[in-house]
Amino acid sequence: MTTVLILGSGPNVLDARVWPRAPFDHILAINNAFAVRPDWDSLIHPEDFDPDRLPRHLEPAQSIVTADDYVPAQNAYGGFVYAGGTMAFTAGYWALCHHRPSCLAYLGCDMTYAPRGETHFYGTGEADPLRDDITLQSLEAKSARLEIIAARQGCAVVNLSQADSRLLFPRRTPFDLQDVSPRGFVENLVDDALHREDALGYMAASGRYWEELERFDAAALADLDALWLAAAGSSRDT
Repeated sequence: MTTVLILGSGPNVLDARVWPRAPFDHILAINNAFAVRPDWDSLIHPEDFDPDRLPRHLEPAQSIVTADDYVPAQNAYGGFVYAGGTMAFTAGYWALCHHRPSCLAYLGCDMTYAPRGETHFYGTGEADPLRDDITLQSLEAKSARLEIIAARQGCAVVNLSQADSRLLFPRRTPFDLQDVSPRGFVENLVDDALHREDALGYMAASGRYWEELERFDAAALADLDALWLAAAGSSRDT
């Protein structure tokens, strides 16, 4: 069993500072989350990430994942328009492609933001997943899609957060991951969703889907989101 821990920048990501390393085979930090604990393995960040915020030193086993790495990986799973243009989902698809894990475990990626006060573990930051973006009309649907795509690969996706979350992944703790397995889904609806994606043809091979927005129909993507939610079981208890 190979478990990848994916760390985002939500305030509760600091919980991971005291977790033992043993349950995790790979720690993938998103953006600033590399500062949470020093034993991370990979750091993934978007093209516009400030280079001054990158770590000054890398250990021999540590690596930086850039667009050159994650764009082809996400394209292998349908591309950014279908998967959702935020790094939390991109990190998951990259891990599925490069590590073939049996479990993806998220923390600090709940995508809920307090109206005031600290929104990130380092203070106040930009609520990137809540921006006006055609690929992020339903964060819940994008999480459902990731979980289903991973399940088809034999990989469970869980949320280690105990806070409110937009992610529909089942809740776990770092101490009960040894017996985790993928949840079921409605296979024929998954096939319908994938066929719908093929028919729409919304692949942006460069990853820069915002440069091709005139090609994409928001209503068609909303219908697709609804189909993924139905395939997952939209009333799932997280």
